[in-house]
Amino acid sequence: QVQLVESGGGLVQPGGSLRLSCAASGFIFSNYYMNWVRQDPGKGLERVSRISPSGTRALYADSVKGRFTVSRDNGNNTLYLQMNNLRPEDTAVYFCARGLEASPRGQGTQVTVST
Repeated sequence: QVQLVESGGGLVQPGGSLRLSCAASGFIFSNYYMNWVRQDPGKGLERVSRISPSGTRALYADSVKGRFTVSRDNGNNTLYLQMNNLRPEDTAVYFCARGLEASPRGQGTQVTVST
């Protein structure tokens, strides 16, 4: 079955960086668009980024453009999100999600940006 396992979250100060990873299994990873989405309890689900199956094209939410970079390693079935210059409003649970529909999702990893 499809499995998506995120890691790399944590507590970081404003201006800091984190790199999230998502290990995928149970499907042909290189055939699918992949997404990073996030959810804050006070807000809805937000798509942060999407990357094409080959990794050559990426889209970003305006809120993270210029600060976050998505990438993938199709040989190792892994999705990444490099997050720089983090802000308190980036605090959320981050999920990787498969396909244009961004479903299914993994269990998520908490990112907290705070002093």
